[in-house]
Amino acid sequence: MEIEPEVMVLLSGGLDSSACVSFYINFGRPPLGLFIDYGQLAVDNELRSAKAVAEHYSIPFACLKWRGWLPKGEGLIQARNLFLISAALMERPETISVIALGIHAGTRYPDSSEHFLGCMQSVCDTYENGKVKLAAPFLEWNKADIHAYCLQENIPVHLTYSCERGGSLPCGECLSCKDRQLLYVST
Repeated sequence: MEIEPEVMVLLSGGLDSSACVSFYINFGRPPLGLFIDYGQLAVDNELRSAKAVAEHYSIPFACLKWRGWLPKGEGLIQARNLFLISAALMERPETISVIALGIHAGTRYPDSSEHFLGCMQSVCDTYENGKVKLAAPFLEWNKADIHAYCLQENIPVHLTYSCERGGSLPCGECLSCKDRQLLYVST
């Protein structure tokens, strides 16, 4: 009999969320991977990577699709993590008691902070009376820490995609590409 997952990882197909999948598997809590297509430029590459990571780890995978009327570009997308958490909360299977994100230290995004996570936990508690916890296991780690974890745990980094522009090759200019480039300069 297959055990229903109790953790849902917001799986973008990038390095951080892929590490988050591995983290929960290593913790003995194989997750459900949830990809959300919200009209981002890199949706095709991100979805392909998220599916590949889920397949690599043999975890259940789900995809949600939503379209607003404004185009979503690179860089800060206002309320992105708020939206992703809300969508996950709305669509979570009953067995899910943890919604996990790969957010980490070292970014200037306001929705990648302990304060943001605490505020969102309060919102979740309003709806779920404490039955659903938000988790960000890498909240105090920087990108280099996550990269080191990926190497230590043999996470399939080659399956991940992190360019915000969505081209077949990384652009080398967006914040995600620059963040990832720093890894190879410092190692």
